[in-house]
Amino acid sequence: MAQSPLRPLAQNARAWPFEEARKLVERIGGKTPDKGYVLLETGYGPSGLPHIGTFGEVVRTTMVRRAFETMSDVPTRVFAFSDDMDGLRKVPDNIPNKELIAPHLGKPLTRVPDPFGTHESFGHHNNARLRAFLDSFGFDYEFKSATDCYASGEFDAALLQTLRHYDKVIKVVLPTLGAERQATYSPFLPVCPRTGVVLQVPIVEHDLDAGTVSYDDPETGDRTTVKVTGGACKLQWKCDWAMRWYALDVDYEMSGKDLIDSVKLSSRITSILGGRPPEGFNYELFLDEAGQKVSKSKGNGLSVDEWLAYGPPESLSLFMYQQPRRAKRLYFDQIPKAVDDYLTFLAKVQDEEPAARLENPVWHIHEGNPPAPEASGLSFGLLLNLASVCHAEDKAVIWGYIARYAPGANAEANPLLDRLAGYAVRYYQDFVRPAKVYRAPTDVERAALEDLKAALENTAPGTSAEDIQTEVYEVGKRHPFENLRDWFKALYEVLLGQSQGPRFGSFVALYGIPESVALIDRALKGEDMAA
Repeated sequence: MAQSPLRPLAQNARAWPFEEARKLVERIGGKTPDKGYVLLETGYGPSGLPHIGTFGEVVRTTMVRRAFETMSDVPTRVFAFSDDMDGLRKVPDNIPNKELIAPHLGKPLTRVPDPFGTHESFGHHNNARLRAFLDSFGFDYEFKSATDCYASGEFDAALLQTLRHYDKVIKVVLPTLGAERQATYSPFLPVCPRTGVVLQVPIVEHDLDAGTVSYDDPETGDRTTVKVTGGACKLQWKCDWAMRWYALDVDYEMSGKDLIDSVKLSSRITSILGGRPPEGFNYELFLDEAGQKVSKSKGNGLSVDEWLAYGPPESLSLFMYQQPRRAKRLYFDQIPKAVDDYLTFLAKVQDEEPAARLENPVWHIHEGNPPAPEASGLSFGLLLNLASVCHAEDKAVIWGYIARYAPGANAEANPLLDRLAGYAVRYYQDFVRPAKVYRAPTDVERAALEDLKAALENTAPGTSAEDIQTEVYEVGKRHPFENLRDWFKALYEVLLGQSQGPRFGSFVALYGIPESVALIDRALKGEDMAA
């Protein structure tokens, strides 16, 4: 296989996926691991539906994978691992047929009936949703089920290794627990043969030769002995994580900042078992509108579906790419900027030198093969303001202006632009329109608006956005504004009902010179701009 011409550049690239990939290159030392590939893993708890954090972890892991593949010929695999053998702790609020679930609390998710009635268990249902979710984005991954790994015997050797080092594992875990928890802790959680519930009980005996653990049944008091293999037991999650790293020989797994201590503990346990903890990093958590940490249980964040109602998937990928170690607000008001940032990066990448392309986020978003940008040059912010001034109810209204501004543009030839027009109308209706506050111009602003109106009336059809912008600047300079920002702010507040907006020259070029003159005239006459 010929070496990629990008490899020397990738070895020095500063983009964070390359920084992470270099950890993997150093880890394998130029040799293919004995298993034949480098393994990157991402985990999922299937007690609920896939959420935006799931997307973020998989898309970021995929970016590291592609960066590594640019630097190495060693094969890679990505496992999306579902902890579907966990006991169900509570009945979720967002499911039907809750009464069907309640009698099965404590059982592995794959032994709980499916309240949706579509799969053999609740775990299988949520696993199917996870796979459909990942497939909808075209992720390249292999699905792994904890239930399957435990029941098939794939984890048996690692479970016996954990039993072999039972006392050492206990010794590193106990100092991290409270006194009450210390008294009952065991790495092994037996699955009760009588009830099917995953038991958190003291282990009174463990026998390596027999491969068993024994406990006293909390309901009957009977001494019960079960195998640790074959799915008769599962491990407490920090031990489970470590055992999985050891059993699968995981090379890379990232996780949230809230799991830093868990990563450290699981890494120590992996080393005790004789394995090597994976590389990875801890990403920062998202914040909601009020600056509070997003919680899946609170539901105070933004879902993937909610984001995708107002912006393309690429904009969400960009949001995940940018500054993963920094806490960021994840709310609707982040979407327009993310969309326009994506369009800007996409427009730049085609003309960049190869080294610069590797630093461009769209190289990572599109796995090294970003598409050519569409030629219209229209920003999402501009489309939003067009939707706003037109009070658009349908994207066909937007296309009427686009077709005049960019002859030859149409929905078929410009599919992204067509989608953006639809997003703009929806975003305007749901977020911009309810927040609009128009005001009357001051005397200084009125004089400047009269001047701008006259200037536009004398502007020839087809004048470029840049030339119109220059004229808007010149008008502002002729009037006693403290600074030109105040002039543009006045334009937005008086004409658009908002405190900021796009380059005004670009807006006039898209909306139309006669239409812009009429808009200014309405404001000068004191008409209701919201009508």
